[in-house]
Amino acid sequence: MELVSIGFGGLVSAGRLVALVSPDSAPVKRLVGEARDRGMLIDATFGRKTAAVLVMDSDHVVLSGLPPEKLAPRFGVDPAVLAEDA
Repeated sequence: MELVSIGFGGLVSAGRLVALVSPDSAPVKRLVGEARDRGMLIDATFGRKTAAVLVMDSDHVVLSGLPPEKLAPRFGVDPAVLAEDA
């Protein structure tokens, strides 16, 4: 099990990550709200503004204070891939 830092002392299991997204769109905001209602939301922002949302295979949703551009390389994703869709 490989643990990856998501900022400010928070760690998640890299093998359990399903998606790493920006929190700006309405569907992602709805996903976060639904996870909060189900008790499946983990706020790992440590008081900072939410910059990324991590969806895990356990149906947990994790909030991070670091943006996806900074987190992606920690999960082995080339940052150039993120720029292609922009």
